[in-house]
Amino acid sequence: MENSLLRYIWNHTRPQQVWVLFIVLLSMVPYFAAFDLPKQIINGPIQGQGFETPDTTASFMAFDFVMPLTDWHINFDGIPLDRMSMLMALSGVFLLLVVINGLFKFYINTYKGRLGERLLRRIRFELVDRVLRFPPSALKQLRGAEVSTMVKDEVEPFGGFTGDAFVQPAMLGGQAIAALFFIFLQNVWLGMIAGVMVAIQVGIIPKMRRRLIELGRQRQITARHLAGKVGEIVDGIDTIHAYDTSNYERADIAHRLGQIYRIRYDLYRWKFLVKFVNNFLSQLTPFLFYSIGGYFALRGSLDVGQLVAVINAYKDLPGPLKELIDWDQARQDVQVKYEQLLEQFDPGVLIEPALQVVTPVAPANPGGALSAQNVTIADGSGARVVENVTVRIDKGETVAIIDNSGSGAEALAEAFGRLVWPVSGRITLGDVDILELPESVTGRRISYVSADSYFFHGSVKENLLYGLKHAPTTTVSYSGRDAINRRWEMHEAQMAANPHLDLNADWIDRRSTSILRGFSDDLKQSMLRALDVVQLTPDVMELALHSFLEPEDNPGLAERIVQMRHALRQALQEEGLANIVAHFDPAAYNPEASVGENLMFAATRTSTFGNDDITESDYVFEVLKVAKLFDMLYGMGLTIAEDLVEIFADLPPEHPFYQQLERITAADIAFYQQILQRRQARAGQADTEEDRRAVVRLSLHYVEPRYRLGVLTQEIMDAVVSARDLFYLNLPAELRNRIERYDPHRYMAAATLRENVLFGKLSNRVADAPAKIRQVAGRLMHENGLFESFIALGLDFDVGNSGRRLTLAQRHKLSLARALVRRSDFYILNRALPGLDKRVQEEIVTSVIDFLREQDNDPSIVWVLSNTSLSRLFHRVVVFDRGSVVADGAFEALDKESDIYKSLVA
Repeated sequence: MENSLLRYIWNHTRPQQVWVLFIVLLSMVPYFAAFDLPKQIINGPIQGQGFETPDTTASFMAFDFVMPLTDWHINFDGIPLDRMSMLMALSGVFLLLVVINGLFKFYINTYKGRLGERLLRRIRFELVDRVLRFPPSALKQLRGAEVSTMVKDEVEPFGGFTGDAFVQPAMLGGQAIAALFFIFLQNVWLGMIAGVMVAIQVGIIPKMRRRLIELGRQRQITARHLAGKVGEIVDGIDTIHAYDTSNYERADIAHRLGQIYRIRYDLYRWKFLVKFVNNFLSQLTPFLFYSIGGYFALRGSLDVGQLVAVINAYKDLPGPLKELIDWDQARQDVQVKYEQLLEQFDPGVLIEPALQVVTPVAPANPGGALSAQNVTIADGSGARVVENVTVRIDKGETVAIIDNSGSGAEALAEAFGRLVWPVSGRITLGDVDILELPESVTGRRISYVSADSYFFHGSVKENLLYGLKHAPTTTVSYSGRDAINRRWEMHEAQMAANPHLDLNADWIDRRSTSILRGFSDDLKQSMLRALDVVQLTPDVMELALHSFLEPEDNPGLAERIVQMRHALRQALQEEGLANIVAHFDPAAYNPEASVGENLMFAATRTSTFGNDDITESDYVFEVLKVAKLFDMLYGMGLTIAEDLVEIFADLPPEHPFYQQLERITAADIAFYQQILQRRQARAGQADTEEDRRAVVRLSLHYVEPRYRLGVLTQEIMDAVVSARDLFYLNLPAELRNRIERYDPHRYMAAATLRENVLFGKLSNRVADAPAKIRQVAGRLMHENGLFESFIALGLDFDVGNSGRRLTLAQRHKLSLARALVRRSDFYILNRALPGLDKRVQEEIVTSVIDFLREQDNDPSIVWVLSNTSLSRLFHRVVVFDRGSVVADGAFEALDKESDIYKSLVA
């Protein structure tokens, strides 16, 4: 990148800048003509110069043009007009010049805006492109939040300045010179006054604004560091809560905000001081014009028309002059910001663009082994973690690498995956250094997995298939308006030096899937097998069961789920398990559901704003009162409250009994105890509406089989069922959008997949009801061919920022499955399964080895083990100690001969 922003802009927008400069120069002609026209109107038709008698006429638009250095000329005698006609004609010309000047400004400003946005797009892309080409050592020093702030916000002024970089000084300078020149033509003394005042402004104001530029630079740096700190807080929120350091972080943020406040306050003071001085100098000149020009007019050496023309011309001078000074400040400001960007985005060494060129078809396989030849690797502090290590991984080998002391095994694995660059020596693929190979080779032939692999915001499926998105494999055919928009997008991308890659194209490389049989479902089978191998299928199924489906998006699947619902009910009856589910019946009370759920008899959606509990709404209490249920539930709630207070009042909050209460905490028990005490203290007086509602709310959450207090009578149950239609009679719009009434013959979008299949409540009286229903439902799911459809729903689950909606174990498994979906020659697995149960680790490691052994390309497996005892599953074991290889051989040989190895696996 250029060191000067102006040079960068000129190099990338030279033809456009020349064109708009030409338009600016052309616009000076009508702009200058508009200055002289008021004088002609005042001195001519208004004051009567040239119209001494009523019959006198003057020529309108007369001119005589002589071509320089030739005798050729053009003359026009004009159109003879009387005084009134001349006034109207000149006024019309003035209006025409206003329109022409406005159109020139419209075109110039629009063109500048487009030019600026193109360069802004170019520079943002170039910055991100440079980040993608940073060496690993430089990337480790970057803070993501700061980089994103620089790309998004700090380059924003560059776009506005690009259009003004050369056009603004030319246009404003031309306007100022034109106005100043016109003033000189009217009166030399007034011209000299204007010139001196302009010189003072140009000399003083920019010097005062240097302080503003320095303060702006400090504000930008502190704001960038604040963004980085906020990003750290979000990323490390678990650690903050775990170590009780939230107040320390508050102090840090308050300190940073204090620094920003001080800088911004100084900035405001200087900004308005400069504005005051600039405005004062601008208003001082009209004072001199009125006093000195008026003096000349009274003496007769300056006519009134000239004075008005001078004042009118000067009226257009401070604006361009102020904007010209602003332009100079903006130029210095963006140059400072540009230099700061260069410091952040110029690490000294970048990966060559040729190594990241788009390659739809995988290059020819260079073949050969993956080797480390006399490799030395240093950590971030410069300490050597691997020193002079030589290791060769041949085709088809399964190699376990373990560490006795140090982190040499992890560092070597990172070097194999190109995540670190050796200080000396080299990593080769065949006979070629992998740092010299394009990523289309290393990124496809080598699959690297570690415990801290990153997950992008998106679905499980998008992250699972991320390793197959190398280049567009097919093109999208556009037609009609879409084709026009696509051509426009490609043109704009070309003008901004962006690639012409279509994000809407199919980027999945189906020729690189782990299962490659030539069938159309190879990709799907690769995903399913990978999920099975890492034992992630049950987790994905659980995500599916908790997901929501819009029936209009997939009506066929919704209908099949309703059919499975009926099949499940029938199967439970046939197997004598009908008692484990209390199915929803529009005409009956469901004993396993709460009173509130029975009243609404509906699935409910989560609210974006406000309280999610619909039973808290005023409408529910209105319905209860109309249905004569409020007093019944109030009496029932008092009994519940008395029983709960009697049972739990003396128990500590951590007592296991509280686990039996789904919605009630120790604080709630104390709250209801206070209500009972207040009620007893004011015997004979009516309870407050707030207390009555709190007690009724307790009844609405009551489930008889769970609490077993014997307070739910048949009368109350019948009244609740009878009130269902009343509940929906005048349902408010804000609740109507959140409630979907149960219908046994329709899929409910407001309910999860599990709720739609079950269409009822599991019995609290049957201890193993979940296991039994899971067994029957699982069998029906496979019999009805719904397994893959359900898995697809689970794969659509949004993993959240960095995959945080998944558990740690799920993230580790998904990271491993992402590598197994694709076909590679070398699988580098760097402590890929830390923290998992040893039995689970062994099962997954065994399954991975067996799965990859089935591949016809005979891949190599290099696994840095956190559980060293699993090394017996590999043909070869490499042992590191303090950065050096101390043992390397077959498992059987090391188990007999290597003391250090035997001490590790003992």
